[in-house]
This record gives sequence, C-alpha cells and structure tokens, in this order.
Amino acid sequence: MEFWQNIYSHFDPVAFKLGEISVHWYGIMYALALLSAIFIAKWFIKYDNIKITDDIFDSYIWWAEIGVILGARIGYILFYDTHTMYYLTNPWQIFNPYVNGTYVGISGMSYHGAFLGFIIASLLFCKRKNINFWFITDIAVLGVSAAYIFGRIGNFFNQELIGRVTDVPWAIYVDGVLRHPSQLYEAILEGLFVFLILVYFRNKKRFDGQLALMYGFFYAIARIIAEFFRQPDIQLGFLVGDWLTMGILQSFGILLLCLVIYIYKVKKVEKI
Repeated sequence: MEFWQNIYSHFDPVAFKLGEISVHWYGIMYALALLSAIFIAKWFIKYDNIKITDDIFDSYIWWAEIGVILGARIGYILFYDTHTMYYLTNPWQIFNPYVNGTYVGISGMSYHGAFLGFIIASLLFCKRKNINFWFITDIAVLGVSAAYIFGRIGNFFNQELIGRVTDVPWAIYVDGVLRHPSQLYEAILEGLFVFLILVYFRNKKRFDGQLALMYGFFYAIARIIAEFFRQPDIQLGFLVGDWLTMGILQSFGILLLCLVIYIYKVKKVEKI
C-alpha cells in the first residue's frame, strides 16, 4: 500500500504542455465526461429504440452542455468563491484563464450549479422545440450519471476536493497527512451506483421523468454520504457544528425537491 498511499508524490496533475499552456488531467477527464455522456445517452437511444431523432438530440446536447458549463462556473462563484462580488461586477472575468497576462486556467466548478444550469437549459430547449422536458431528461441522466465518474476521477488527479483525515489502510498522503480518497468514493457512489440504478429501472418506469427524478434523489443521497468523508471547502468550512457542509445543504434541497415532485407524479399516475 506504500505506493498507493504516496501516489500524489508519483503523479503529475499536468498531462502535457502546449507552449505556455499546461493541459491538466482534470481537463482531459472533464472532456471525457462530456463526450461519454453523449455516447452513452445515444447508445441507450439506439439500444432501447427511444423515439427521438438524431437532429433533435444533437441540438439538445449543445444546449445542455452550455447550461452545465455556465451553471458549474457561476454556481461556484455564487456559493464557494471568496471573490463573488468581484466577478459579479466584472462578469467578463468569469471565464478568463489569464491573470496579469499569465495563463493559469479556469478553476472552480460547482456540481449543484451545473445541475441548475442543466435544468434551465433543458427547460428553455424543450419550450423552444415543444418537447416533453421529462422525456428528454430521462434520456440525458443515463449519460450524465455514468460520465460523472470521469469528473470525480479528474478531481482526484487534480489533487482537489480532498478527503478528511483518517488512518484507514487505503488512505493517501496529502501534504504529509493521510486522508480519505473521497473523490474516488464520490465516483463510485454518485456516479457508478446511481448509473446502475437508472439502468435497472429505465425500462420499468411508470411515467416520464421518473429516471430524472430518481437521478436527483439518489445522487443527493450519495453526495450526502460522501460529504462525511470529504474535507469541507477551506473558504467555507462547516456551516453548522462539525457535520453540515454546503454540499450537504444543497444536496438536501435537491433530494427534497425531487422527492416531492416524484410523489406528486406517482399520485397523478395512480389516478389515471
């Protein structure tokens, strides 16, 4: 286990360089996440013979990805960044990868912001194209849940969102301190676990939106569990006591919202 525990001392988060630009493994994994989400969703469309045209879904992909990227970045600025007012008064800096003429990349993405951006983009697209919002999001979450695995592995490679201090045998050293590899816990819980549930239920659903709501519900549960192994963001810390984090608070909000809508839809189906 010695090599594993010291893996960060053997691993460079920069995959390669293009001149002054450093290409990080995190960026590569983020790109893989986006591409795999598309591939997996399209595979299920074909395999399950879902009635949606390639043109419509391809167009939806662009809307959804733009919503995810904008939501993730803006969500981080609103909920986690310590310079929120600076970005709000200088919005052109939100996606500026340069600081004082030096390329530093763009860091800081929020899952819950991405979730909200995805919903808004999906609603706008469905209104524009006159498509059932719940129908198309049921398809999308199959790809999103699996692709999430790449995102969390990217966090692990980037040595960010570190775990809490522990002495479990599989702990890894981060700045000389043994910690949970919480990013990998999240990849399994929030990614693989949720994906397998959705795959199992995809042909058993009783109404459009069931998979989308199950995704939000089970992701929230998985995230809340994972938060107890993850070190709170240093700029925020614990919101209450030594347990409530921003991630738990936001996830509970998603869980409650999805549960309420799910119960409403089940009752609506039962009346038919």
